[in-house]
Amino acid sequence: MPHTWSFARCPAGGDSHRDDVLPSGPPAGSPEEAHDCAGGRCPHAPASAIRVPAGLVVLVGPPASGKTSFVRALIESGQIDAEAVVSSDGIRAELYGTSPAQAESDAADARIFEERDRRIVARLATGRGAVAESTNVTPRARERLIAIAGRFDAPVTMLRFDPEVTDLLRQYTERGRTDLTAADVHAYAAAMARDATADQLRSEGATAVHDVPGRRQATTPAEAAAYFSFV
Repeated sequence: MPHTWSFARCPAGGDSHRDDVLPSGPPAGSPEEAHDCAGGRCPHAPASAIRVPAGLVVLVGPPASGKTSFVRALIESGQIDAEAVVSSDGIRAELYGTSPAQAESDAADARIFEERDRRIVARLATGRGAVAESTNVTPRARERLIAIAGRFDAPVTMLRFDPEVTDLLRQYTERGRTDLTAADVHAYAAAMARDATADQLRSEGATAVHDVPGRRQATTPAEAAAYFSFV
């Protein structure tokens, strides 16, 4: 018997399979671990994955809340294509990577978010899904994204990242971010609690709202990615 087994899921009634990850993170492990997952005994796996329809996925959460790690896990597990992710931080690095001082201005922000919107429009206009990766903790930030989706009758799925403030500060410290202060982290967390509740997001026009588990639930990004099925 092989000592290392990979793990895949086959949708009910389907004739194809999708490679998946084990609770420890990699796509392969011991036969016992693969059997446990196949039998539904993975400690963090849901009974059935939450289906996320093709359309606009909006990530909502403070900096250092785990959005980028979650998206990376989705890409690595084959849930989404890297091209589907439209990241404001990524665009900022593309446009101002060699001139960081220029990146922190109102003019730079306007240019970055105009480019983000252009890329989202380009995908939705051709029937492809897009993942908007930025903080999006304020109604104003989400308003323009919801309006774009409305132009193409695309469903809007909002994924909330809402760790405890202590966990948020720990992750911020671990990542050694120099573009934020601890006070900034507290301010983002307060905005999340005030302006990004599930009820608030639904009232703004979200088709569906889901919380993404993280450190508070002792869940790794790979395990969190397994909670969802992008279709």
